[in-house]
Amino acid sequence: MNQAVTRCILEDNQWLLERALNSYFEAALQPSCSVVEATPRLLNGADFQMCIDLTDSSPVQTSKGKGAKVQLDESVISLLTWNIDGLDETNLQERARGVCSCLALYSPDIVFLQEVTMPYYNYIKKRAVSYILIPANSDDYFTVIMLQKSRVKLLTQEVIDFPTTSMMRNLLIVQVNIAGNELYLMTSHLESTKDFSKERVGQLGTVLKKMKEVPDCATVIFGGDTNLRDHEVKRLGGLPADISDIWEFLNKPEHCRYTWDTTTNNNLKASYSCRLRFDRVFFRASREGQIVPKEMSLVGQEKLECGRFCSDHWGLFCDFDVIL
Repeated sequence: MNQAVTRCILEDNQWLLERALNSYFEAALQPSCSVVEATPRLLNGADFQMCIDLTDSSPVQTSKGKGAKVQLDESVISLLTWNIDGLDETNLQERARGVCSCLALYSPDIVFLQEVTMPYYNYIKKRAVSYILIPANSDDYFTVIMLQKSRVKLLTQEVIDFPTTSMMRNLLIVQVNIAGNELYLMTSHLESTKDFSKERVGQLGTVLKKMKEVPDCATVIFGGDTNLRDHEVKRLGGLPADISDIWEFLNKPEHCRYTWDTTTNNNLKASYSCRLRFDRVFFRASREGQIVPKEMSLVGQEKLECGRFCSDHWGLFCDFDVIL
């Protein structure tokens, strides 16, 4: 879907994202493939009769005239990292549809997901058929990396277990090639809650070590739900000189500072106010520096018809310029 079509559909639906997406997909969706099904069907991993590609990206027209050659825009790489809160079964089917709608709207080249359950994984796999899905494991909940088949070539994959985790946490790493550029992509869900700060800081140390071990001919991007507080990063001595926190690299834009915010997200029905930057993206440039962070925004801030959001976390969407 190009920008002109997107704007037209949004205007027709009073700029309400969910209504606009429902309108766009209404003709293609069949009842058996609707996300708004009974929760037991989703939780039991029901086999849908029809697979619809909700994440098909439109090519960019690069020349004029009938029969003109079209090709993908290779000058930008997009990435989305999101804790989708698959452990919360309340309104799960509607929230799952919301996540797929965001994938359709933004069509990121790379997706990092955290807190994925197996039913949720099976559902996304059936819908997002233009992606390769790489799960870290198949335990109660896990992380997943998704790669656009049309742009990203998967080379290798690896899972690094955190040996002292109490929460089944690990680091998922894939090596890929995008438009001739070699990248190492990493995601994790670091240990949760204040009580596990020491373990979380140790896991961060492992992440940074693995990022630094990658040959300098490749770009490295880590993204995930880090559960980090700023003082914990300082306790580790800060990030290494060659690794950037993209939010800080982009001069700390206020509009995407807080990714876990109980003052604006009511999913937890929290009686307290808490605003934290749990979700982060770290970046290490290659020796040639051909990939450069461009901008960052939050995803999933539109309330669904059920009165809740897709997740208790906002997603982080990042664009990178590719120097051709």
